[in-house]
Formats: sequence, structure tokens, C-alpha cells
Amino acid sequence: MAYVTVQRLATPRGELVLRRDGEHYEIISNGVFLMDTRGGRSERDLLRAALEPPAGPVRLLLGGLGVGFSLAEALGAPTVSSVTVVEVEPAVVGWHRDGGPLAPFSAGGLADPRVTVLVADLAGWLAAGDDRYDAICLDVDNGPEWTVTPDNAALYGEAGLAALDRRLAPGGTLAVWSAAAAPAFERRLRDRYAEVEVRRVPVPRGEPDVIYLARGRRAAPREESGA
Repeated sequence: MAYVTVQRLATPRGELVLRRDGEHYEIISNGVFLMDTRGGRSERDLLRAALEPPAGPVRLLLGGLGVGFSLAEALGAPTVSSVTVVEVEPAVVGWHRDGGPLAPFSAGGLADPRVTVLVADLAGWLAAGDDRYDAICLDVDNGPEWTVTPDNAALYGEAGLAALDRRLAPGGTLAVWSAAAAPAFERRLRDRYAEVEVRRVPVPRGEPDVIYLARGRRAAPREESGA
């Protein structure tokens, strides 16, 4: 079946397209494929890894809504007490509303009373508040070293990681999804955290998706601590 464009719109970050191929959907940003509804194994694995070992109640922050696999997985976990989703694109949120084309893939999660959805730039939102989370899952753009939107790269740099650190509760887990290995980002994590794990998830074509897990924040450098 030929692709059918469901919606095409101009955003402050460029062109965003939702298109359908049979029963599946794809999100395209500035002409570059971001994600689709086929499979979703690595997005689900991201969530499961962030919740290891099982303990609760867990306050979860999802950076990026995407096609909804991570949200659906979170709401199926008995330890998750609340989920805050921060998504920059209002259209993506709309696609998940009741009756929207992506609502089945997020299991209608936007209607769950445990879920709070915020339409905001994640970097700015992180800097503006002080709520803490037991697990933070970051699935923004194509990962740390392959960003379609240039501004997203800051999330994965030192300033972005410092903002994430500040929002992570003691003993919490930072889980980051990437469409490919990101060695420079891994080095930054190892500089900041006592425990860093890298999990590769095979995909049908191309190199594996990668999940980075970080726990046990090391002492903050003097310039971060304000000393």
C-alpha cells in the first residue's frame, strides 16, 4: 500500500508529518524518519529497564511521547504511581487524544488519571521546576548524536545532563534511548554516574537501537555545585 499523509504541518522546529502505511503510522520530522508503530520493542525495553529492580511507588518522567509505546508500557507496570509526559509538539499529543490515530498505541493513556501531559520544550521545563522523579526516560529525537532538530542536542550535553540530574530522585534511574551507539554521550554518563549500563536492541534493519542506563550520581563538579 502506498503511504497516505494523515497530517502535514509546519512547526517552530520545521515540518512534521504523520503518515500511514496500511495499519501502521510513521512520524517524519524535516524529511527524516523518527519512529513508527511497527514493533516498538526498544521503546518498551527502555521503560522496563528504567523500572529495574521492581519497586514502588515510582514517579516516572517521560521525555517525549512519540508513538506511545513507552507510555503504554509504563501504565501496565504495577509499580508506577504517576507519569509526567513532556512533549514539545502539540500535534503529537493530539494524535494520542481519544479517537486520534495513535491513541491505540499508547493504550488510551492520556485519559489515565495517573498521567499528566505537558506541552513544553523539555530542556526549558527541566530548568524551570524542581519536582523529582524515581525514573526518567528520555526518548527525544533520534538520540544523543543524531538529532534532527539541532536544539535537541543540548539535552544530551553537560548542561542537559545537569538538569536531568537535578530532577532525578536519590537512587533513581536515568534511561536514554538512542537509534545508534553514542560513544561520546556514554563517556559523559560514565563521568557523572557510578553505574552505567549499555543495552543493544536488535532491529529488523540497520544497527541496533541502544538503551543507556545510569544510576548513582557521582559528586557534582565544583562549577555545577556552585562552590
